[in-house]
Amino acid sequence: MEHLTLAATRLLLILTTHRSRDDRDDRGDVPGWVLITVMTAGLVMVIWGIAKAELGSMLRDALASVHN
Repeated sequence: MEHLTLAATRLLLILTTHRSRDDRDDRGDVPGWVLITVMTAGLVMVIWGIAKAELGSMLRDALASVHN
Protein backbone atom coordinates (compact mmCIF):
# COMPACT_ATOMS: atom_id res chain seq x y z
CA MET A 1 0.00 0.00 0.00
CA GLU A 2 2.92 2.29 0.68
CA HIS A 3 4.15 1.95 -2.92
CA LEU A 4 0.70 2.85 -4.24
CA THR A 5 0.59 5.96 -2.06
CA LEU A 6 4.06 6.97 -3.19
CA ALA A 7 3.17 6.45 -6.85
CA ALA A 8 -0.07 8.43 -6.48
CA THR A 9 1.81 11.26 -4.76
CA ARG A 10 4.41 11.37 -7.53
CA LEU A 11 1.70 11.39 -10.20
CA LEU A 12 -0.14 14.19 -8.44
CA LEU A 13 3.08 16.18 -8.16
CA ILE A 14 3.82 15.71 -11.86
CA LEU A 15 0.30 16.71 -12.87
CA THR A 16 0.19 19.79 -10.67
CA THR A 17 3.67 21.05 -11.53
CA HIS A 18 3.41 23.46 -14.43
CA ARG A 19 6.45 24.57 -16.34
CA SER A 20 6.34 27.18 -19.04
CA ARG A 21 7.34 26.29 -22.59
CA ASP A 22 10.61 28.18 -22.18
CA ASP A 23 11.61 25.97 -19.24
CA ARG A 24 11.16 22.72 -21.16
CA ASP A 25 13.90 20.92 -23.02
CA ASP A 26 13.22 21.35 -26.75
CA ARG A 27 15.57 18.64 -27.98
CA GLY A 28 12.66 16.61 -29.29
CA ASP A 29 11.28 13.19 -28.65
CA VAL A 30 14.12 11.04 -29.96
CA PRO A 31 12.81 7.68 -28.68
CA GLY A 32 9.45 8.44 -30.27
CA TRP A 33 11.01 9.14 -33.65
CA VAL A 34 13.16 6.03 -33.42
CA LEU A 35 10.06 3.96 -32.68
CA ILE A 36 8.17 5.51 -35.62
CA THR A 37 11.13 4.83 -37.95
CA VAL A 38 11.50 1.22 -36.83
CA MET A 39 7.76 0.55 -37.08
CA THR A 40 7.62 2.10 -40.55
CA ALA A 41 10.52 -0.05 -41.71
CA GLY A 42 8.78 -3.10 -40.27
CA LEU A 43 5.54 -2.30 -42.08
CA VAL A 44 7.39 -1.83 -45.35
CA MET A 45 9.11 -5.20 -44.91
CA VAL A 46 5.81 -6.96 -44.14
CA ILE A 47 4.01 -5.37 -47.10
CA TRP A 48 6.94 -6.11 -49.41
CA GLY A 49 7.05 -9.73 -48.24
CA ILE A 50 3.34 -10.23 -48.87
CA ALA A 51 3.05 -8.38 -52.19
CA LYS A 52 6.56 -8.76 -53.65
CA ALA A 53 5.47 -10.52 -56.85
CA GLU A 54 2.58 -8.13 -57.53
CA LEU A 55 4.66 -5.03 -56.80
CA GLY A 56 7.43 -6.29 -59.07
CA SER A 57 4.93 -6.93 -61.84
CA MET A 58 3.42 -3.46 -61.43
CA LEU A 59 6.88 -1.87 -61.58
CA ARG A 60 7.84 -3.82 -64.72
CA ASP A 61 4.56 -2.88 -66.42
CA ALA A 62 4.98 0.79 -65.50
CA LEU A 63 8.57 0.89 -66.75
CA ALA A 64 7.59 -0.93 -69.95
CA SER A 65 4.78 1.54 -70.64
CA VAL A 66 7.14 4.51 -70.15
CA HIS A 67 9.85 2.92 -72.30
CA ASN A 68 7.48 2.22 -75.22
